[in-house]
Amino acid sequence: MATQQLDLFVEDTGEAGLPTLLCLHSLFLDGRMFDGLAAAAAGTFRVVRPDFRGQGRSAPADGKIVDMETCADDIEAVLDHLALDRVSVVAQSMGGDVAIRLAARRPDAIAAMVLLGSSARDEPQENLDAFRPIADEVAKHGFAGELYETTMQIMFGATTRANPERADIVEHWGQQIAALPPALAPAIRGVVERPSVVGLLPAIDVPVLVVSGEEDIARPPAWADEVVAGLPRAELLRLPGIGHSPILEAPETVVPRVLGFLAAV
Repeated sequence: MATQQLDLFVEDTGEAGLPTLLCLHSLFLDGRMFDGLAAAAAGTFRVVRPDFRGQGRSAPADGKIVDMETCADDIEAVLDHLALDRVSVVAQSMGGDVAIRLAARRPDAIAAMVLLGSSARDEPQENLDAFRPIADEVAKHGFAGELYETTMQIMFGATTRANPERADIVEHWGQQIAALPPALAPAIRGVVERPSVVGLLPAIDVPVLVVSGEEDIARPPAWADEVVAGLPRAELLRLPGIGHSPILEAPETVVPRVLGFLAAV
């Protein structure tokens, strides 16, 4: 579909008459990270999965940075284009940054949310100092060597990376990350430079499930606790031995919990 003079790739299962799940992906991944959720939701939910501007299968972005407000603009345009007047949102990491903004802008459009590996704050200064050079390095060389290893440590917990039973998952997504192009740099900058939206949380009065891995180094457990404390109607699922990507690291736990939570809304 076209939105804001940009082609966004949107995967839509399209079942008329079913409640809709809007899935918003993490930086470094794309809507395919929700393949397992979409399969499990078949016949129960319509699943809509856009790839963010400049990421995944969407068109490359113009300019040096794609900020979170622009991404929220794009997702609003997706809702309007598909005539979706009420959705439940499942969002991972960067997707959560966008989901919080979307819920604050369009409260009547959001029935419930699940925030996976997400937060509402901006990056502390020490993180900015570490992360800003990553975008510049990606812009020059893509993902390789030490940068690739660092990204994998961010995206998957130490327990998952060391677990032979998860080796296929880590290898699959590792191949996706290794193949990411330098054109991802504007999206990286948008996530790194995001402003805090902690102040928006009290106005988001819908049921929210916050899923947080104990080994998440990108969005630590304390940041998830802050989201739960700020939202009027939130509950927390804390997962031991899991890092930043709960729905990929522990799908057998997370997918049924997510669908059960949303079915009860």
